[in-house]
Amino acid sequence: MKRIARPILSFGRLLLLLGLTLMATVAAAGDKVLVLSVDNAIGPATADYILSGIQRAENEGYGLVVVEMDTPGGLDSAMRDIIKGILAANVPVATFVSPGGSRAASAGTYILYASHIAAMTPASNLGAATPVQIGGAPAAPKPPSMDKPNDADAPEDDAGGGQQPSTGDMPEDAMKAKMVNDAVAYIKGLAEKRGRNAEWAEQAVREAVSLTSSEALELNVIDVVARNVADLLEQIDGREVELADSSVTLATAGGEVELMEPDWRTELLSIITDPSVAYLLMLVGIYGLLLEGYNPGALVPGIVGAICLLLALFAFQVLPVNFAGLALMLLGIVLMIAEGFAPSFGVLGMGGLAAFVFGSIMLMDSDVPGFGVSLGIIGGIATVAGLSLLGLIYMMMRARNRPVVSGAEGMLLQQAEALEDFAGRGSVFLEGERWTAESLQPVQKGQALRVTAIKGLVAHVEPLSED
Repeated sequence: MKRIARPILSFGRLLLLLGLTLMATVAAAGDKVLVLSVDNAIGPATADYILSGIQRAENEGYGLVVVEMDTPGGLDSAMRDIIKGILAANVPVATFVSPGGSRAASAGTYILYASHIAAMTPASNLGAATPVQIGGAPAAPKPPSMDKPNDADAPEDDAGGGQQPSTGDMPEDAMKAKMVNDAVAYIKGLAEKRGRNAEWAEQAVREAVSLTSSEALELNVIDVVARNVADLLEQIDGREVELADSSVTLATAGGEVELMEPDWRTELLSIITDPSVAYLLMLVGIYGLLLEGYNPGALVPGIVGAICLLLALFAFQVLPVNFAGLALMLLGIVLMIAEGFAPSFGVLGMGGLAAFVFGSIMLMDSDVPGFGVSLGIIGGIATVAGLSLLGLIYMMMRARNRPVVSGAEGMLLQQAEALEDFAGRGSVFLEGERWTAESLQPVQKGQALRVTAIKGLVAHVEPLSED
């Protein structure tokens, strides 16, 4: 019995040792981590990228999503979509302001507050979260007594800037106070949910204050200061975080890290919603349709113009567009085209060029970080349009000095040939046609004549030379 028991005991110990080794290996490996990289303004493409990453992490069993962030801010609508996705996620999300020198300003501060883990790298900063109204300066701070949290009519701002509906008869100060107080209530709600410093969050909105990474850690604005992603995973290992419907303990030390690149859809959305690209698409669309109107059946200008114009309209519905600027641009284009049909010695054309330039500058709100049209592009297009206008005026002036080559005026002084002898009225051959002619002098058949006038259907002629 002892001889039989010893091998069985040894085999059991071996299995136990292998099991413990395997468990230690699994524990050391940690959960898989999906890393997303955001290094531009928060817009529709950014929201699509982050939400796609969270969904992939949930579907493929990742233990953590890390969003490496460096942003000046962005659109309120895109920011809120991202925050809703983070709050509803079934996988922990860590927002990491990285690498050194990066920032999470404006909309980035709100996203940082909404995340399960808020982290920064040394020499980075966050804050300056005051909302910006379209076409105006940052909203001024107002006393807490004017707070209107959760107002369904609150306009979009950037939390950093975004689209504003018409304010109607509401005073400007009241509108600014409404924007600021709505933003304060929003970020304080995020701070309370994650147990972070709500007082400083309110200061970031009302006073546009900012913090360094060390100050943020000291004031309980963030959870961790880490050198890189690996250091971050080591520091947060074992932390318990609250998800939408459960709580999990992070096992991230030694986890496998995978970087998710934006897919073609996100890249395309990023290109289309770039303000400068949307601006150019609109111009190509308008001029393409105009060329198709001037040359019916050309097809290519019409098709290209229609596609570009539809893409531009799609981009404008998600960008902070100033519709007064858009109207000025369209007016400018109409006036420049009208110059070609109703020459005004440049008055219509120069007025159209001025309207076009002013409208282009006003088109996108330059106060929204990362969502302004490049002045270089506007200047280049305005220069080309101005040179084209000057060329058009030059050609029209030259055309005024050219002899008339069509109609009755074009037949003056032309040469005709007598088809018969006549004195007074007879027939002549003129411009390939048989004409009735009158002459004050006798004319012989075959004689060369010169047209002196056209009256109705009668040509007045005189002999070129007398026989």
